[in-house]
Amino acid sequence: MSHVMSRRPDESLARIPGPWTHRSVHAGNSMFHIAEAGDGPLVLLLHGFPQFWWTWRRQLVSLPEAGYRAVAVDLRGYGASDKPPRGYDLPAVAGNMAGLIRALGETCAVVVGHDWGGLVGWTMGAMDPKAVRRLVTVSAPHPLRLRQAMLTEPFGQLKASGHLFGYQLPLLPERRLTKNAAARVGELLDAWSGPEWPEEDVAATYRDVFRIPTVAHCALEYHRWFLRSQFRPDGRRYRKLMRTEMEMPTLQMHGSLDSCTLPRTAQGSSRYVAAPYRWRLIEGAGHFPHEERPEQFDAELLGWLADSEPDR
Repeated sequence: MSHVMSRRPDESLARIPGPWTHRSVHAGNSMFHIAEAGDGPLVLLLHGFPQFWWTWRRQLVSLPEAGYRAVAVDLRGYGASDKPPRGYDLPAVAGNMAGLIRALGETCAVVVGHDWGGLVGWTMGAMDPKAVRRLVTVSAPHPLRLRQAMLTEPFGQLKASGHLFGYQLPLLPERRLTKNAAARVGELLDAWSGPEWPEEDVAATYRDVFRIPTVAHCALEYHRWFLRSQFRPDGRRYRKLMRTEMEMPTLQMHGSLDSCTLPRTAQGSSRYVAAPYRWRLIEGAGHFPHEERPEQFDAELLGWLADSEPDR
């Protein structure tokens, strides 16, 4: 076995240096690894799959420059955060993130969530609305809208969500994702993004961090809960909770070329928002607009945050 391959990836891989500070924060019953920068109103950044806090590296620079305190967190089970055996349902993760806002010394934050982080953001908005001052969801339809699209568009969103069904098997999906130095993670980033992204070193970083022991398993547990709960009482309770309309200003951003969550799936989410709502399609971007088109993404985000009465 070569020297390179024999080195077991560990959590230090997730503590990538940069113009931010790393620390661990206790919230609920877990420790969460965060990268933070800047002073001012808190903006909490929640990543998606198959990524970790580092997906927000550009925003950890642009937000502080604009006068915000940016905190990017590794969700439960990812990166250098705790990886307990359970607690990967959206209500549990949303509760932890509301707890993290309080642990950071704030009563509320602007919550920006991408992909699964966006589903967590929607859930926080329904479950703990006082903790969410404003909500920004990226490549993340409202969970009920996602479910509806999967049920009614077999050749649209259901097909695009095909990976979700493959992930229901035990053990095998974990092995598939991590074998050959997590080559599959690079393939997913490639498949879901627009052209010209990711660069090789970016994909390599995500692949490395995904090989930290149990990360792949924990990441898949989110997918398993989402599908399996549809047929259980906890899923019914969750759907009932999610019928609560959002009372905070909401910005929804989506890449026009997103093949993982289709733009038309996301677009139907506005019916769940009772507050000022803005929809922005980022042309030429796929599933990762904040990384694929960071200048355009940041201009939309910062412009909307600076607007004291967004779309009233």
